[in-house]
Amino acid sequence: MIPRPALCALRFGTGLPVPAGAPLDAAAMLDALAGPDLAAASRPVAGFAEARPLLAAVETARSARRRKRERQPTDGQAGAEAEETAVAEAQAALRALAGAGLRATVARAVGAADGFRERLARFWADHFTVRARKAADLPLVLAFTEDAIRPHLTGRFADLLRAATLHPAMLLSLDQAGSVGPNSRAGQRRDRGLNENLARELIELHTLGVGATYAQDDVRQLAELLTGLTVDPAEGFVFRPQWAEPGTETVLGKTYSGKGMEPIRQVLDDLAARPETLAHLARKLAAHFVADDPPADLVAALTEAWRASDGDLHAVCAALLGHDAAWDGPLAKARQPWDFTVAALKALGLDGDGVAGLPDGAFRRRVVQPMAGMGQPFGAPSGPDGWAEEAEAWITPQGLAARVAWAMTQPSALTRGRLPDPATFAQRALGPVADDRLLWAVARAETRALGVGLVLSSPAFNRR
Repeated sequence: MIPRPALCALRFGTGLPVPAGAPLDAAAMLDALAGPDLAAASRPVAGFAEARPLLAAVETARSARRRKRERQPTDGQAGAEAEETAVAEAQAALRALAGAGLRATVARAVGAADGFRERLARFWADHFTVRARKAADLPLVLAFTEDAIRPHLTGRFADLLRAATLHPAMLLSLDQAGSVGPNSRAGQRRDRGLNENLARELIELHTLGVGATYAQDDVRQLAELLTGLTVDPAEGFVFRPQWAEPGTETVLGKTYSGKGMEPIRQVLDDLAARPETLAHLARKLAAHFVADDPPADLVAALTEAWRASDGDLHAVCAALLGHDAAWDGPLAKARQPWDFTVAALKALGLDGDGVAGLPDGAFRRRVVQPMAGMGQPFGAPSGPDGWAEEAEAWITPQGLAARVAWAMTQPSALTRGRLPDPATFAQRALGPVADDRLLWAVARAETRALGVGLVLSSPAFNRR
């Protein structure tokens, strides 16, 4: 039986050792979650409002380049050079913004006392996946978590769904920004049409879940209802009535009509409250924290808490942490590369300040790039369904080889050669889940680097 303080860190947090002031039981975890977001306050990440001027500059530069490809005149050589300079400066600023945001995100996870909040932020950011298709998109991914996810972790799911759906990053990631109602004023004048991506993912991924009962016509009607939602580089999210499909739409048996945003808000609230949504998200939350195939009674308890509280996410978290199944059994989940890297940095003695103090090149080589090599490039899953939960997706020959290579080479560099005693490190990194065979092996390792690498490569360390 794993002691509850250790489970707080291993199952519901970001790993051992436990930071000073960290909650050590369910009640303390819930109290911390209900309090202020101290990690966000101490290590800010740029939201969309801060990234918008740079994104607008890039869009302006792209327009200039399109004119060149179409052989339209520019302002001559001086104008062309100015455009290139503007492109380079905006792209460099975006890279700097992304690098600072990613560093702050890792530093939060490594150093925050409230590890449960960090885990929930990653869970919901993955549930509402927005993808960085190119490097310039990464600030959008980070801004999405900052603007739409973190402020709503303990609020109503309906509010979280609205914030995520209407954020510019979501509208751009799923191509909603270019969706135009075929019979709208804009649709009749321009060669532009309807895009169903956001509507499909709203139903299949964000609410009801794959396999729920709905028809293609529901997707089409929802897509028509969502027309008008778009992004202006200078303003951010906007609603353009001239793009909206006129008339009424029927989604899952309910008819929506009216002007402006009201029918869109109503359909999002209705999707949030569907019984299928409650069951789908309750199971997904239990699967993320407890087991790939979670106990049925745990899922049922979360579903009931969701229904009884009208989607109050703090009440749902209380049901999760208050259930016996959340504290039973061995650690059954595989650490994803993000979890592995954050836990390893903590175990090696780095805190938030230590991560923040890494030189840019070292941070990229020793933290960011290895996660991609392990199969999880930050902000760039292969599809809108995000990262897989199942252990089989992560415990692969290639993935394990990348983890072992990191474990054997990077700790020495990250600690500047001051590696801990392997036996002491095993206790620090694993606490009560360090088994006798592993302790025996690391105590006899030929070098400290090998001993530390054995701990980080062990099955125990790769579970949560």
